Amino acid sequence: MSNQKLTFKHYLIIGSMLFGMFFGAGNLIFPIHLGQLAGSHWLTAGWGFLLTGTLLPLLGIIAISITRSTGIYDLARPIGKHYATAFMILTCATLGPLFATPRTATTPFQIGIASHVSTSQAPLYLFIYSLIFFSITYWASRKPTGIVDMIGKLLNPAFLILLAVIFGMAFTHPLGIAKMTATTTAYQQHAFLNGFLQGYNTMDALAALLFGIAVVTVIRGLGQHNPTAIAKTAAKSSLLSISLEALIYLGLIWLGATSLTHFKLTVDGGIAFSQIAKAFFGVPGEIMLAIMATLTCLTTAVGLASSFSEALHAKFPKISYRTWNRLSCGASFLIANIGLDQIIAWSTPMLMFLYPLAITLIVLSILSPLFHRNTGVYRWTTGFTLIPALFDALGSAPAIVTRQGWAQHLLAWDAKTLPMAKLGMDWVVPALIGLAIGLGGYLIQRTLAARSYKTNQD
Repeated sequence: MSNQKLTFKHYLIIGSMLFGMFFGAGNLIFPIHLGQLAGSHWLTAGWGFLLTGTLLPLLGIIAISITRSTGIYDLARPIGKHYATAFMILTCATLGPLFATPRTATTPFQIGIASHVSTSQAPLYLFIYSLIFFSITYWASRKPTGIVDMIGKLLNPAFLILLAVIFGMAFTHPLGIAKMTATTTAYQQHAFLNGFLQGYNTMDALAALLFGIAVVTVIRGLGQHNPTAIAKTAAKSSLLSISLEALIYLGLIWLGATSLTHFKLTVDGGIAFSQIAKAFFGVPGEIMLAIMATLTCLTTAVGLASSFSEALHAKFPKISYRTWNRLSCGASFLIANIGLDQIIAWSTPMLMFLYPLAITLIVLSILSPLFHRNTGVYRWTTGFTLIPALFDALGSAPAIVTRQGWAQHLLAWDAKTLPMAKLGMDWVVPALIGLAIGLGGYLIQRTLAARSYKTNQD
């Protein structure tokens, strides 16, 4: 197949598109909140956050490139078609109308508007704001080929300029000294692991599996058709966007830590960011932050709606892309109106369930050339990861669930039986055991096949 040679400008355009898709609601509020929680241990927690917030999404794009998969279903297919379908639907729903997409509207509303209206008026203002927000999202995502122009050339530069202004003021006139701020109890001993788990909230590793579809489509549109060339282009472009995202994350985490000198620990990063902007620039600072949050969250909403619609249209072609897009934007609008706190509360258990499965799938996909995508390796590893992931989901569920007697008994058994259960990492050891069993079975199978071949030759 002939391939168009791409220039550095092309890589920048694709990288900018990916950055705009990845950097959204959670990418603004969770690093700030992490900085406040970690205090003087902000850098240690930050490294953990970067693993799940930047490195894992990069590995997700690379996994799709290495396996030459067309999307989430294709990537998970070696485990089984039913599992692949279920995993794809759960991931798409989480990134789409259940949690991530509604959050793109509620976060900028919480940052820029909620603090200026009364509690009784907030639902009406949220309704109006989210209606306008998702109307624009639907209009921009009607044709996925317009994603590059919309996100890469217009909204990203505006967002980066606004963010640079805030960072410039924070670095030249810091609110305090990060290494001298208080650290919450959880982060005094396990700052790295807690930062790692906080990175789940960005949902970027899941998004990488979904956005891979859009990346391949855009690269083909630029004239590259050879699978190897597409894989290399995707990896290079992803590295550009992820590197920029990592620098911004560290800046936001540091900013959250320094804010503790003037402000108390807040319930979420949105409130903290609004306080910081007002401290530096007054009311104009809050307005600037509201604009920045709306722009970055809008780019993510467009990317999520487009990728959600493309993925499900590809799997269920009888339902058109436009119908899936209408469903995504309409349902996101409705769920957004339950409020940010409720969305975060109910999204956490889903993320604690999906992330271990996504991490093992990404690692297996990258290592798959070593065992020729053997289904046994995939199935053993995933099977041993599945049950602990369910326990993690149960342990992070809202109190209405965890207070139930049956839930407390299961969680008590989990804490006594599986290592690192109290840290939300009880899936690690079982996953390694499953991987070892799968690889052992694969090597035995290969050895027996080689002996059989040699016997037949003799």
